[in-house]
Amino acid sequence: MTATVGTLAGAVWTALNENGALNSKDLKKVAKIKSDKDLFLALGWLLREDKVVVAEADKVLTVTLK
Repeated sequence: MTATVGTLAGAVWTALNENGALNSKDLKKVAKIKSDKDLFLALGWLLREDKVVVAEADKVLTVTLK
């Protein structure tokens, strides 16, 4: 499972690096992640490594690289 989450985190980081800030729906689409669970696992990984910032406005998550 750790390898899978690491791969998902890499896909999220790449999507953000190439596109800038994205909301969670667009990030999932650009990173080609199929489920919310996988997206949140990847975001948790990146948050733990202090690589991203997640903000919420009007119940929409926006993710940016640090």
